[in-house]
Amino acid sequence: MRIVIQRVLEAEVVVEGKQVGSIGKGLLLFLGVGKEDTKEIADKYLDKILKMRIFADENGKTNRSLQEVQGEILVVSQFTLYADCKRGNRPDFIQAAGAEKAREIYEYVLERIRMNLGKVEAGMFGEDMKVSLVNDGPFTIILDETLIK
Repeated sequence: MRIVIQRVLEAEVVVEGKQVGSIGKGLLLFLGVGKEDTKEIADKYLDKILKMRIFADENGKTNRSLQEVQGEILVVSQFTLYADCKRGNRPDFIQAAGAEKAREIYEYVLERIRMNLGKVEAGMFGEDMKVSLVNDGPFTIILDETLIK
Protein backbone atom coordinates (compact mmCIF):
# COMPACT_ATOMS: atom_id res chain seq x y z
CA MET A 1 0.00 0.00 0.00
CA ARG A 2 1.19 3.48 -0.77
CA ILE A 3 -0.45 6.61 0.56
CA VAL A 4 0.39 10.24 -0.07
CA ILE A 5 -0.96 12.38 2.76
CA GLN A 6 -1.54 16.07 2.17
CA ARG A 7 -2.47 18.29 5.12
CA VAL A 8 -4.98 20.69 3.59
CA LEU A 9 -7.06 23.74 4.37
CA GLU A 10 -9.54 22.51 1.76
CA ALA A 11 -9.76 19.95 -1.03
CA GLU A 12 -12.29 18.75 -3.59
CA VAL A 13 -12.78 16.10 -6.25
CA VAL A 14 -14.73 16.75 -9.44
CA VAL A 15 -15.89 14.07 -11.91
CA GLU A 16 -17.42 15.08 -15.24
CA GLY A 17 -17.88 18.65 -14.02
CA LYS A 18 -19.66 17.65 -10.79
CA GLN A 19 -18.19 17.88 -7.32
CA VAL A 20 -18.26 14.42 -5.74
CA GLY A 21 -16.36 15.19 -2.54
CA SER A 22 -14.99 18.16 -0.64
CA ILE A 23 -13.52 18.89 2.76
CA GLY A 24 -12.27 21.80 4.79
CA LYS A 25 -9.31 21.53 7.18
CA GLY A 26 -7.99 18.00 7.29
CA LEU A 27 -6.19 15.38 5.22
CA LEU A 28 -6.32 14.48 1.55
CA LEU A 29 -5.19 10.87 1.06
CA PHE A 30 -4.10 9.53 -2.30
CA LEU A 31 -4.38 5.75 -1.87
CA GLY A 32 -2.59 3.19 -4.02
CA VAL A 33 -3.31 -0.50 -3.45
CA GLY A 34 -0.67 -3.09 -4.31
CA LYS A 35 -1.03 -6.73 -5.34
CA GLU A 36 0.01 -8.02 -1.91
CA ASP A 37 -2.15 -5.68 0.19
CA THR A 38 -4.76 -6.96 2.63
CA LYS A 39 -7.31 -5.49 5.00
CA GLU A 40 -4.87 -6.15 7.86
CA ILE A 41 -2.23 -4.05 6.11
CA ALA A 42 -4.80 -1.31 5.53
CA ASP A 43 -5.60 -1.34 9.26
CA LYS A 44 -1.92 -0.66 10.09
CA TYR A 45 -1.88 2.32 7.75
CA LEU A 46 -5.15 3.70 9.09
CA ASP A 47 -4.02 3.35 12.69
CA LYS A 48 -0.88 5.32 11.84
CA ILE A 49 -2.76 8.01 9.90
CA LEU A 50 -5.47 8.57 12.50
CA LYS A 51 -2.90 8.88 15.30
CA MET A 52 -0.34 10.91 13.33
CA ARG A 53 0.33 14.21 15.10
CA ILE A 54 0.70 16.63 12.21
CA PHE A 55 -1.60 19.48 13.20
CA ALA A 56 -0.49 22.47 15.24
CA ASP A 57 -1.28 22.80 18.94
CA GLU A 58 -1.76 26.11 20.79
CA ASN A 59 2.03 26.67 20.66
CA GLY A 60 2.30 26.08 16.92
CA LYS A 61 3.97 22.66 17.36
CA THR A 62 2.82 19.75 15.21
CA ASN A 63 1.39 17.88 18.17
CA ARG A 64 -2.29 17.18 17.39
CA SER A 65 -3.95 14.37 15.46
CA LEU A 66 -6.71 14.68 12.89
CA GLN A 67 -9.24 13.57 15.49
CA GLU A 68 -8.01 16.12 18.05
CA VAL A 69 -8.53 19.01 15.63
CA GLN A 70 -11.84 17.55 14.39
CA GLY A 71 -10.43 17.49 10.89
CA GLU A 72 -12.02 16.05 7.80
CA ILE A 73 -10.63 13.52 5.35
CA LEU A 74 -10.89 13.02 1.60
CA VAL A 75 -9.70 9.70 0.11
CA VAL A 76 -8.85 9.40 -3.58
CA SER A 77 -7.84 6.11 -5.21
CA GLN A 78 -4.66 6.41 -7.24
CA PHE A 79 -3.10 3.28 -8.74
CA THR A 80 -0.39 5.41 -10.37
CA LEU A 81 1.38 5.51 -6.99
CA TYR A 82 2.66 2.09 -8.07
CA ALA A 83 4.40 3.43 -11.15
CA ASP A 84 7.69 1.67 -11.80
CA CYS A 85 9.92 3.92 -13.91
CA LYS A 86 13.12 1.86 -13.78
CA ARG A 87 13.05 0.82 -17.42
CA GLY A 88 12.33 3.07 -20.35
CA ASN A 89 10.13 6.13 -20.33
CA ARG A 90 6.71 4.52 -19.97
CA PRO A 91 5.76 3.70 -16.36
CA ASP A 92 4.87 0.10 -15.56
CA PHE A 93 2.02 -0.53 -13.08
CA ILE A 94 2.50 -4.28 -12.68
CA GLN A 95 2.70 -4.06 -8.87
CA ALA A 96 -0.65 -2.26 -8.55
CA ALA A 97 -3.58 -4.43 -7.49
CA GLY A 98 -6.19 -5.30 -10.09
CA ALA A 99 -9.38 -3.24 -10.15
CA GLU A 100 -11.52 -5.69 -8.15
CA LYS A 101 -9.05 -6.07 -5.30
CA ALA A 102 -8.14 -2.38 -5.28
CA ARG A 103 -11.83 -1.38 -5.09
CA GLU A 104 -12.40 -3.83 -2.21
CA ILE A 105 -9.49 -2.40 -0.19
CA TYR A 106 -10.43 1.20 -1.07
CA GLU A 107 -14.01 0.68 0.12
CA TYR A 108 -12.73 -1.05 3.25
CA VAL A 109 -10.48 1.93 4.01
CA LEU A 110 -13.42 4.31 3.63
CA GLU A 111 -15.61 2.18 5.90
CA ARG A 112 -12.94 2.00 8.62
CA ILE A 113 -12.25 5.74 8.51
CA ARG A 114 -15.98 6.50 8.74
CA MET A 115 -16.08 4.46 11.96
CA ASN A 116 -13.56 6.87 13.51
CA LEU A 117 -14.21 10.32 12.04
CA GLY A 118 -17.05 12.72 11.49
CA LYS A 119 -16.66 13.92 7.91
CA VAL A 120 -15.20 11.50 5.38
CA GLU A 121 -15.45 12.18 1.66
CA ALA A 122 -14.23 10.17 -1.32
CA GLY A 123 -13.39 10.36 -4.96
CA MET A 124 -14.92 7.91 -7.42
CA PHE A 125 -12.99 4.71 -7.89
CA GLY A 126 -11.75 4.16 -11.43
CA GLU A 127 -12.97 7.51 -12.75
CA ASP A 128 -11.05 10.40 -14.29
CA MET A 129 -10.98 12.86 -11.38
CA LYS A 130 -9.95 16.47 -11.07
CA VAL A 131 -8.50 17.06 -7.61
CA SER A 132 -8.01 20.53 -6.19
CA LEU A 133 -6.40 21.35 -2.87
CA VAL A 134 -4.93 24.09 -0.77
CA ASN A 135 -1.96 22.43 0.91
CA ASP A 136 -1.44 23.60 4.48
CA GLY A 137 2.26 24.12 5.05
CA PRO A 138 2.94 22.56 2.59
CA PHE A 139 2.83 19.39 4.62
CA THR A 140 3.09 16.14 2.66
CA ILE A 141 3.93 12.66 3.93
CA ILE A 142 4.43 9.49 1.91
CA LEU A 143 3.66 6.14 3.54
CA ASP A 144 4.58 2.83 1.93
CA GLU A 145 5.54 -0.65 3.03
CA THR A 146 9.07 0.47 3.92
CA LEU A 147 7.72 3.01 6.43
CA ILE A 148 4.99 1.01 8.18
CA LYS A 149 5.83 -1.77 10.58
